[in-house]
Amino acid sequence: MSDTTFAPSYGPVPIPVRELLPWAIFGGLLLMLAIYFVGAEEGATSLIRGMYVHEFVHDGRHLLGFPCH
Repeated sequence: MSDTTFAPSYGPVPIPVRELLPWAIFGGLLLMLAIYFVGAEEGATSLIRGMYVHEFVHDGRHLLGFPCH
């Protein structure tokens, strides 16, 4: 019988901020877009005609505490 132990041969590799920053900005923009559609896409601030977006995010709007009616 052989006695085998498994140990990592290398440690974690740091990710440079230069490579992480574009993804962080992209994620932040997506988050801001989602917050806009859930929180402000209705009435006078509506970018999309009709009530389609409002009805689609209606429950999320109440869950996050945004008033809508």
